[in-house]
Amino acid sequence: MFLKLFLAFTLIPFLELYLLIKIGLYFGAFNTILIVILTGFLGAYLAKLQGINTMMRVREGLNRGQLPAEEMLDAMLIFVAGIVLLTPGFITDLAGIMVLVPNTRYWFKRWLRKKFDHWISENRTDMTIS
Repeated sequence: MFLKLFLAFTLIPFLELYLLIKIGLYFGAFNTILIVILTGFLGAYLAKLQGINTMMRVREGLNRGQLPAEEMLDAMLIFVAGIVLLTPGFITDLAGIMVLVPNTRYWFKRWLRKKFDHWISENRTDMTIS
């Protein structure tokens, strides 16, 4: 786990800086900064729209007496995407926008569900062995 966190907090910023420098050399510093700012605004706008839409689906599910588990997973992913979009850079902006788009968010949700199921099955086997 430590290695994954170390790589995430060192490798991703290094790649972001490298990409920002390369794009800055090609498009110019001002245009690169402008693109980063525009992608941040686009991401914030998408996060707001998707967040409102998800909260309305949560409310509708609760009014019908259903547990909105799927919508809560959507809300968590949208929240994480919003946080990622606050980080300046192209890789993080692309990742955040991909999570905000419902069609690509579906694949992240599938992956997360598999992880949750795996964690739950591991914990159940740990409880039965004890």
